Amino acid sequence: MKHLYRSKNNKVFSGVIGGLGEYFEVDPVILRLAFVFLMLATAILPGVIAYFAAVLIVPPQP
Repeated sequence: MKHLYRSKNNKVFSGVIGGLGEYFEVDPVILRLAFVFLMLATAILPGVIAYFAAVLIVPPQP
């Protein structure tokens, strides 16, 4: 069973998107670009809130 963790190896800020890339076996760069596009499309604040919520919810990689 796979678990979602914040990545220790593939991180820019806190490893949330790197962890999502590892979990879904997708290149994290693609996920980061999609996240930036969604942040710009939603006036940035909802994306920032969602990212920091994910930082608090998703545990770090053991």
